[in-house]
Amino acid sequence: MVKLEEIQNYGKEHMESVAASASNLQSGVQAIATAYGDYAKKSFEDTKSYVEKLSGVKSLDKALEAQNEFVRSAYETFVSESQKIAGLYGDCAKQTFKPFETLVSKFSPAQ
Repeated sequence: MVKLEEIQNYGKEHMESVAASASNLQSGVQAIATAYGDYAKKSFEDTKSYVEKLSGVKSLDKALEAQNEFVRSAYETFVSESQKIAGLYGDCAKQTFKPFETLVSKFSPAQ
């Protein structure tokens, strides 16, 4: 038979897990938002620099060279920032569900 104390302890553990999970989620979402903001700021600055450089170009060859350099740099930045942000999403998910591991382990069959 289940005792009242066991039910209370389970409820307390569950609430603590929910609070820890919410805190981890908040931290993760904040880190992701910061990463997006940093990427947007860097992208804007790079584009601004490119436009300034392009406005001072006198020949078509130099304009194409500047464009190729900008596109290569923008692509490399996009790939690296995308990988960083994807890692942050993964870390956020792991940290958010980590507090529930102890609760799940109580109900999982022993192997």
